[in-house]
Amino acid sequence: MADIDIDRVWELMKSISICMLITRDGEEIRARPMGAYVRREEDAVYFLTDVRRHKDDEIQRQPNVCLAFSQGQKYVSMTGRAVVSSDRAKIKELWGTPAKAWWESQDDPNIRVLQVTPHDAEYWDGPNTVVSYVKMAVAAVTGERPDLGTNRKVAM
Repeated sequence: MADIDIDRVWELMKSISICMLITRDGEEIRARPMGAYVRREEDAVYFLTDVRRHKDDEIQRQPNVCLAFSQGQKYVSMTGRAVVSSDRAKIKELWGTPAKAWWESQDDPNIRVLQVTPHDAEYWDGPNTVVSYVKMAVAAVTGERPDLGTNRKVAM
């Protein structure tokens, strides 16, 4: 069962592709939306980031992060260890239309690669919103708990 759950975590992260990257800044917690490049074959989730932003400093001080993916009734919360680098080959590999919104060229010296290696994850894989509301309405009438999909904790 664990392999199926690990497969589902990777599938959900890849299909959702936008997540909230959560970091620590001392005692404060910060979250910001980021476009994820999910690479299961490399056991990593990558992001392009800018050295002039605070998240890079936060990660260098505290590399344990959380990625929160959500779309419809599908959710993944993944924890892992992050590393920021200036790997030009990886920047070139990840470069595309979304990056052009933030930088003029892949050669911009401010671009960094943020790599998150997963530690564990939890996912909730439910039916679409309309189906969920119908199931909740039926449960309210019958007094039974609704079946809103699968929830699993997974060691990555």
